[in-house]
Amino acid sequence: MEIYLKEAANKQSCLRFPSLPDKEITVKGNSKYQKYDLIKKGTFAFPAGPDIRSYEWSGYFWGRARKKWNINTKWLDPKFCIRKLENWRDKGTILNLVISAGGGINTDVTIQSFEYKKFGGKGDYSYSITFYRYRPLKIQTTKDLGIDKKKKKTTTRTNLKKTSTEKKKQTYTIKSGDCLWDIARKFYGSGADWEKIYNANKTTIEKAAKKYGHKDSNKGDWIFPGTILTIP
Repeated sequence: MEIYLKEAANKQSCLRFPSLPDKEITVKGNSKYQKYDLIKKGTFAFPAGPDIRSYEWSGYFWGRARKKWNINTKWLDPKFCIRKLENWRDKGTILNLVISAGGGINTDVTIQSFEYKKFGGKGDYSYSITFYRYRPLKIQTTKDLGIDKKKKKTTTRTNLKKTSTEKKKQTYTIKSGDCLWDIARKFYGSGADWEKIYNANKTTIEKAAKKYGHKDSNKGDWIFPGTILTIP
């Protein structure tokens, strides 16, 4: 199990957490929340819908005196980790949060809060951190929505047939942070039509979920970057 943070605009700037959370990662969305036990690698499932999803956990940055504790990961100076996280938090930097293996999380986020406290005499720090899933604001014009009156008047029947044919053959490649609700809203104007996309790509979605170590996709809750979907 590994946890990484990478700047979305600069993949060279990253942070690999030197130790795992002390208990669990909590994922919140809609009016419910679910807990994911990273230690026992329990069941993982995301809530659906256009919610503001958050990810939070608590952990420790161990001081130099405990450097030998980091058997599976490289030890990092707690002050270095704190400075980097504070800088990202204060600037509102868009980050790619990746929790490998049993965590199965790969999404763009920003740091909503980061708190830490030094304790003991060995340079140790405890911390708590919360991320909000990053959702870019897209402003659509009347042209984007297909209600440009001037264009509508000059459109020929030939163009309409061509557009209809192209629409049937539309595909979409899943990107980090995507969910079926957002994809349905992009193509249909309503996230409630996400099942159309799931049903048309059920085999592909389930195959990708199994490839990443999941029993199934929980009916489309688990989708992965790089998967190509057919938009019916």
